[in-house]
Amino acid sequence: MPAAESLSAVASAIASGAIEVVDLTAPLGPDTPVLYLPPEFGRNTPRFKMNEISAYDANGPWWAWGWMELGEHTGTHFDAPAHWISGRDRPDNTTDKLPAKDFVAPVYVIDCSKEVAADPDFVLTKEGVQAWEVEHGEIPAGAWVFMRSDWYPRNSSSETFLNGGHTPGPSVDCIRYLVEKNVLGWGNECVGTDAGMAHSFDPPFPAHHLLLEQGRYGLASLVNLDKLPATGALVVATPLKIVGGTGSPVRVIALVPKT
Repeated sequence: MPAAESLSAVASAIASGAIEVVDLTAPLGPDTPVLYLPPEFGRNTPRFKMNEISAYDANGPWWAWGWMELGEHTGTHFDAPAHWISGRDRPDNTTDKLPAKDFVAPVYVIDCSKEVAADPDFVLTKEGVQAWEVEHGEIPAGAWVFMRSDWYPRNSSSETFLNGGHTPGPSVDCIRYLVEKNVLGWGNECVGTDAGMAHSFDPPFPAHHLLLEQGRYGLASLVNLDKLPATGALVVATPLKIVGGTGSPVRVIALVPKT
């Protein structure tokens, strides 16, 4: 089938409901949980705030608009290579330089929800990924890999979402394995792409250190991963084209064929 006809078929399938569009993005507002760093690191990300410019009033009688205060890595967000010291020296490592073709890719979803329900510090290992591949097929290069934990319902409360630093994520050997497979990136339902205890790993924060070092990406604070199949969905994740941006809040959607 010619490419134009393929795209037309996708559009028709979305319109008919044969392909469902699933929103993987948490609401972004003043109650959005943010990560607070230890005091020795100084500044922290401020909570999201919308400041009013006008609201159909004397400041602008026909329009309403505002200006925002927020961090690059607030809410559902995209990590570019420049976000981490290991990716600091890569060429074209900021959000304004990333190739747009990387914003659309297949996704492979590894369900760890039962393990996380039993242990919030659960860490997905290389062995766990390989066991998943035996059942679902090998993860190819250029794909997103998402860890489903069913953590996202906690997003409405900073206390339960951050959970005192006890949150699930990947092990070092898990991320090394995925880097060797040349995946596009890694996604997590928690406040960051790494486990809460990843500061004690070697290297610390492997999802950040190892993936961004290789020019790959991260997605954090994802929602609705329980609505995705293990394989067969397509993800669209487009960060803002911020000049020099190390990351960006992002609207992430998945295209899911109905069976």
